[in-house]
Amino acid sequence: MKGFMREFKEFIAQGNAMDMAIGVIIGGAFTAIVNALVGNIIQPLITLITGGAEGVSGLRIPVNAETAIDFGALISAIINFLIVAFIVFLMVKSLNKMMSLTKNGKEESSEEAAPVCPHCLEEIKAGATKCPHCGSAIQ
Repeated sequence: MKGFMREFKEFIAQGNAMDMAIGVIIGGAFTAIVNALVGNIIQPLITLITGGAEGVSGLRIPVNAETAIDFGALISAIINFLIVAFIVFLMVKSLNKMMSLTKNGKEESSEEAAPVCPHCLEEIKAGATKCPHCGSAIQ
């Protein structure tokens, strides 16, 4: 049991678990923004385009006095999903681009750190006392 708890503690302390928790919290807050966008901006625009009909929220087929099939709710959920998926796509794409730029910058800086012979300007190994290319003494 102690091993299980230690393993769980290590899992929680890892960056991936913390990143996931932060993502869930931000995702919950972002859902409220998307719902407000769809309910207060997109649905009224659809109502305006359809000429005053109830728009997406008016697509209901009554089954009986208490029950109705609500296609408007389904369409709203699809619009919400597409907006969230598009925003997540843009965020992942920009994060990947930022990571590739950071990775390229590190590779270039490590290449620049290689010592160069002051006489022939060829790369030499760190700590060398003599250039293998021109034979000059390195100070």
